[in-house]
Amino acid sequence: MRSTATGQPRTKPAEIRREELMDAAQALFLGKGFTETSVDEIVKGAGVAKGTYYVYFKTKDDVLAALRERFVARFLERLQTAADGHPPSDWIARFDRWIDAAVNTYLDERALHDLVFHQMRPTHDRLHQANPVVRDLEGLIAQGAQAGAWTADNAHLVAVMVFSAVHGAIDDAGESPGPSDRKRLVHAVQSFCRMGIGLPPAG
Repeated sequence: MRSTATGQPRTKPAEIRREELMDAAQALFLGKGFTETSVDEIVKGAGVAKGTYYVYFKTKDDVLAALRERFVARFLERLQTAADGHPPSDWIARFDRWIDAAVNTYLDERALHDLVFHQMRPTHDRLHQANPVVRDLEGLIAQGAQAGAWTADNAHLVAVMVFSAVHGAIDDAGESPGPSDRKRLVHAVQSFCRMGIGLPPAG
């Protein structure tokens, strides 16, 4: 990497440059729409030459796929951080917090979620890829069942159904539910999902 006389690097690390391109694309996609956004606008927003864009992405669909991967990674991080806020032995609290984080993260990022999941046309491969969020929930359910905290004969199937319940309830919610409505929604979803693993409704 070449440096200036002041010791500052002339170029940024590749991972930072790629993130900046993604940030610029995300803002434009959300602001004016995926179809209406051009590559020229993305590179202008990121402050790079057009050739730099093609170092990292071939098409806008490639940028959208990268945004989807980043969304899922950050979503999982919030879920895991929420569950890890309770001792490993407190399985019910960890489950409740997972559901709470899933509902609130989805609501906080609804526009971005809809962009990266609804704008992308699913290919045969994508349709059959394992959902990493369901996998994470499956692990939590399986471990809790093994510890005797609840019952789940088929952790994968239970995780799929719980995730579908969470997703459906949020899709049915208003665009921007207020704090009290969010609290009621979280409680309702937690209660329903608890019954799926043989627990009483949330108190």
